[in-house]
Amino acid sequence: MRVLKKSLRGEEGEISLVPESIDDLWHLKYLIAPGDLVFALTHRKATASTDKLRPEKLERRPVRLGIRAESIEFHTHSNWLRVHGVIEVGPDIASYHTLNLEPGSNVSIIKRWRPDEFARIKEAVAESKRPKVVIALIEEGEAAIGVLRQFGIETASEMKMGGGKGMGGKGGDRRSEFLDECSKELNRVAVSGSKVIVAGPGFVKEDLKKRIEANYPDLASRIILYDATTMGVSGFQEVLRRGAIDKILEESRLALETTLLEDLLREIATDGRAAYGPAEVRGAADQGAVETLMVLDELARKPEMDGLMRLVSKSRGRVVIFSSEFEPGKRLEALGGVAAILRYKICR
Repeated sequence: MRVLKKSLRGEEGEISLVPESIDDLWHLKYLIAPGDLVFALTHRKATASTDKLRPEKLERRPVRLGIRAESIEFHTHSNWLRVHGVIEVGPDIASYHTLNLEPGSNVSIIKRWRPDEFARIKEAVAESKRPKVVIALIEEGEAAIGVLRQFGIETASEMKMGGGKGMGGKGGDRRSEFLDECSKELNRVAVSGSKVIVAGPGFVKEDLKKRIEANYPDLASRIILYDATTMGVSGFQEVLRRGAIDKILEESRLALETTLLEDLLREIATDGRAAYGPAEVRGAADQGAVETLMVLDELARKPEMDGLMRLVSKSRGRVVIFSSEFEPGKRLEALGGVAAILRYKICR
């Protein structure tokens, strides 16, 4: 994410941003809320001339519009963020229009900003300067490759060895072909500069690295080997939980969410400094007791949650928005979508 301009008076005003990746679009999904005025370049049909006998096909021309956002849509498999609302600045005022934002778009947002939103922008700018992280999970006959995003692990490829898992004869050939396929696919996904974690049980990860060293020496130099006992989503989560990412990045949003959720559950299990559920957390916030507030992203736009986040920020508490796309967010959802680690234990 790049910040082009800030024009603020206190908490209100305009910030102009350029999203540079799908991660940045995900951040924008939670920076833009219903009621915000959003400016971006879009295309509208040119006004037809009224003095012509024959109607002509109207040309779509670029124009910068300002719309009052009503809904925001983003899907992780898409490179588009759609902001739908009523035009307030530009041609066809009062008409509905959808801004399709993509990496490279110049977006301006005018609103009353919260402290956690300023923090999110700062985080997005910092994240854009860090290397991409790719995680490959492999065991005998099965492999999965995922890319670490700020909203979760995006599965890039899954492979299985066909015809059995034998080690000798034709089985050995199949295993060799499987390792070659995994090497080739990992080299495709892990573009130049990416850091790579290869994890799994047993020795197959070492065999994969040897195959990569022979065929893709540049990729091999960027690999860290790590133990993991499971595959799939659970395996990715295990790698995050056990701190492998921290060997590569000074700070990872997903690692942060995982650590905070585990700290929260530990406090809950010991009847310690924790609150969860909207009513209980609001009561703690009213007392200025919230040290770290955790809110599920899907709840963050609700007016009552906006007020809660502002209250916690004013009392110098930390606000962390959890992604509903990944495991820590799903576990937070089971607790009511909002929880807090407190400065001190509150008697109930």
